Amino acid sequence: MNQPLTERRDAWWVEPLVTVVVLVAFGVYAFWVALINRDFAFGPYLSPFYSPHLDLAWWPFSPAFLILWVPLGFRLTCYYYRRSYYRAFFWDPPACAVGEMRRSYRGERSFPFVLNNLHRYFWYLSLPVLAFLWYDAIKAFFWEDGFHVGLGALILVVNVVLLSYYTFSCHAWRHLAGGCLDCMSGRPVRYGLWRWTSRINARHGYWAWVSMVSVALADAYIRLCATGAIADLRLF
Repeated sequence: MNQPLTERRDAWWVEPLVTVVVLVAFGVYAFWVALINRDFAFGPYLSPFYSPHLDLAWWPFSPAFLILWVPLGFRLTCYYYRRSYYRAFFWDPPACAVGEMRRSYRGERSFPFVLNNLHRYFWYLSLPVLAFLWYDAIKAFFWEDGFHVGLGALILVVNVVLLSYYTFSCHAWRHLAGGCLDCMSGRPVRYGLWRWTSRINARHGYWAWVSMVSVALADAYIRLCATGAIADLRLF
């Protein structure tokens, strides 16, 4: 006689369902944005999907594809995202006290899941991308006719701040900041850095979600301005 998947009577399936919907929606939107290769800039504003913008004559496709594999790899191999999409897409397990669909456990020793071990290297690669996003956020205040504070610039600043929190709340950075040390005595800078990282690491999942949403919103705002659907609100 087959055992039931779970005896839980609450709506345990809501969280994995929402995760599937949000991740699929973001994935489809990101692929569409990268594919169409237009309307990604407005004045000094540059979509985070196209930062840094690489205009290379030898590359026949959208330049976004030259960049997106880095943040995509960083998020796909992220410990928090792995927990989320393992539960949502593979039901491995879908929730606490809910049975798994698989009959054997192979861990992350087989392809493609073994690639998750590259997470720390994707973290290293994400740093230059984050630096360019900070440059774009600062540049967004400087128009051809001078310095201005527009809503788009503020959106880009908020976006890069959230991305920075997501990047530096990463477990890989926490290990480098001080987790690799056996003793913190005599290392006040490393200890302070490790304590700060540990505090934001506790909300790593929160930074993962809000930074993902902010990237999409920043792109959508710039795209709407570039197509003339809305006018950029200039505050100064």
